[in-house]
Order: sequence, then C-alpha cells, then structure tokens
Amino acid sequence: MENASSVKEFILLGLSENQGVQKICFVMFLFFYMITVAGNLLIVITVISSQCLNSPMYFFLCYLAFLDICYSSITAPKMIADFLVENKTISFVGCIAQLFGVHFFVCTEFFILTVMAYDRYVAICRPLHYTTLMTRRVCGRMVIGSWVGGFVHSIVQTLLTSQLPFCGPNKIDHYFCDVHPLLQLACTDTYTVGIIVVANSGMITLSCFVILVMSYVVILVSLKSQISEGWHKALSTCGSHITVVILCFGPCTFIYIRPSSNLSEDKSVAVFYTVIIPMLNPLIYTLRNKEVKSAMRKLWSRKVGSENGK
Repeated sequence: MENASSVKEFILLGLSENQGVQKICFVMFLFFYMITVAGNLLIVITVISSQCLNSPMYFFLCYLAFLDICYSSITAPKMIADFLVENKTISFVGCIAQLFGVHFFVCTEFFILTVMAYDRYVAICRPLHYTTLMTRRVCGRMVIGSWVGGFVHSIVQTLLTSQLPFCGPNKIDHYFCDVHPLLQLACTDTYTVGIIVVANSGMITLSCFVILVMSYVVILVSLKSQISEGWHKALSTCGSHITVVILCFGPCTFIYIRPSSNLSEDKSVAVFYTVIIPMLNPLIYTLRNKEVKSAMRKLWSRKVGSENGK
C-alpha cells in the first residue's frame, strides 16, 4: 500500500510501559482470549451440530459468535505478544490491515445485531408471518448484506487513513492501529478526514441504534395489553440481545462518534469492546437461554458417549 509516508513501521505504546504490569496483563489477557475463542467456538459448534437450534435467531447467533472470534483475534494476539517484548513494532501495511480488520468485523457485528432485533420483532409482533418472512434465503441475504455493509464502511475508513502522509513521529499511543491515533500522527491537516471518519462511523452507529430502539419499543408497545406474562416473554426472549447491544454500542459510540481528544481514555474503552465483550457474549447467551444450554448438554453427552463406546 503506497503513499507519501516516510514511516515504514509504527511503535505501539500498549496499555502500560511498566514491566510488572505488562506481565500481569499478559497472563490476564491470554486467559481472556482463550475463554473468548473457546466460548464462541462452542456456540458455533453447538448451533451447527444441533437440530433443535435451526431457527433464524440461532443462525444469526452463530455468525455473531464467529465475528467475536474474528475481531478479538485481530487485536488480542498482537497485544498479548507485545506484553513480552520491549520493541512493540508493527509494519505500515500490517497497521493498515489491522485497522481494516477491526472496523470490518465490528461494523459487521453491528449489522448482525440489528438484523437480530428485526428477527425478534417479527417473532413477537408478527408470529403468524414469521416463517414466511424469515426464510433461510432471507436470513442468508441479511447476513451477506451485513458483511457487505461492514466491508464498505471499513474500506472507506482504511482508504482515508492509508493515503495520509506519515513523516514521524511513529509512536502510536494505543495497543492496536486505529483511526484516531493514526490521524494524530499524520503530518498534514486531518480536520476534513477526521470529520468524514466520524460521520461514517456515526451514521452507521446511530442508524443501527435507532432501528434497534424502534424494534424494542414496538415489541414492548405490542405487549403492553398483556399482563406480566407478555412482559416476561419479551424480556426472556430479548434480554440477552439487549444486554449485548448495550455492551457493544456504548464503548463504540464513545470512541468513534466523537473527535478523539484523549487517547488514553480511548484505549481503555477499546479493551472493553475488543477483549471483554467477545468473552462475555457466550456467557450472556448461554446463561439466559435454556435451549442453548440444553443443546450443549446433548452435545457433551454425545461426545462422552462416543468416547465411552470406543
């Protein structure tokens, strides 16, 4: 990727320069990453192998778990490895690739969460038309649309950033390459690019969030005539999804919908959505979902049974 930069590599300052803190962080974040991969992989395997989890909700959940593995794997392994080395460098091409990957998978996850909200709206508010509206072909097109939307968003952010000239310094006050830290290093006026970047992220974040809020407002309004049973149905069906939406949209809105002024705050918040949330998502969906827990127990029973039969 050619541009007018004299900088060929960047130095990531990471979360801390204290050696003792870095060793503690290495153990802690390695554990978090292992839990993230194992938990989300378990959901993917469970949904694919279980015949009782063949509804659109679990089809989308499978992709959500896959995206959690992907975007945590873009940042976490590099961050974990950097805790053990003194020279935390990343090439210019590697930096731009990391930026693209983070925005691609995070934005795609936003779209998948929005699609899941629409799925819950149809299931609760239009149950008689659910099987007609949410066919496997329609669900597949929604997933493809989410991937395409994530790609378009990410390619815009990446092209705008990669074409900026970087003449030095080359130290990024972050643990991965992101738009705002790179804008601060560019040796040119980045005001216009910064506005476009914030507008791009803000438009997607706000539009997805508005659709999500409208979906759940309609769901709750449609159930207001019912007594506690209706509210319980809405909360039990949508509770996990609402929790994940709040956890995802909160940090990303804080970082990307405003011009960045404090990178130390940004990277602390970024840890939450790149490491913590992908780890929590499997727990949120399995602890609140009896069908997923039942399918996991059956999967485990089959595995144990097959091993005992050998």
